[in-house]
Amino acid sequence: MQEILPGIWHWTSLHENIGQPVHSCFMPNVGGGVVIDPRLPDGGLDAVRELGEPANALLTNRHHYRHSGRFRLEFGTVVHCHAAGMHEFTKGEEVEPFEHGDMLAGSIEALEVGVLCPEETAFLIPVHGGILALGDCVIHYGWKLGFVPDEYLGDDVPAVKLGIKSSLARYLDLEFEHLLFAHGEPVIGNGRARLADFAGKD
Repeated sequence: MQEILPGIWHWTSLHENIGQPVHSCFMPNVGGGVVIDPRLPDGGLDAVRELGEPANALLTNRHHYRHSGRFRLEFGTVVHCHAAGMHEFTKGEEVEPFEHGDMLAGSIEALEVGVLCPEETAFLIPVHGGILALGDCVIHYGWKLGFVPDEYLGDDVPAVKLGIKSSLARYLDLEFEHLLFAHGEPVIGNGRARLADFAGKD
């Protein structure tokens, strides 16, 4: 686990189902403790406990339940996913629905991305000049922001890519300086400009 900003902890873990590293974060001082798209870090739940006990887990989409159940059982963490993704949770997972526009964990705004799936959500976190947490809509490996492989973008790949860019462009007037990703390394500083460049907006 790495502290990428004061009180913002980030880590990667190898997702056994896709054979790729995926990314999670924990903010122990935000909203009673918030994890986003959580998997267990090195050191497991004990490593998390050393920093705090997360009250809430926020999922950017229904596919990112990951290890949320482990957090719920250990800490009583309440898991949140957009209402449009609730059909995914049929095996006893306890998940609370939200709607786009809701404020979660007190101060985190759930922003509609959609396009990839109805519940695709970005989270605007009002700390350190603003952090925007993104799910599957944008990945960040290497320098450039990009898309997941075309085979995951549906039948009309150009339309989906354009739709994602248009959706994210709506939020470029919001206050944020940093980007977090479910798939990729964080962008610390200059995040709004990087996202504007990706979305084709100056």
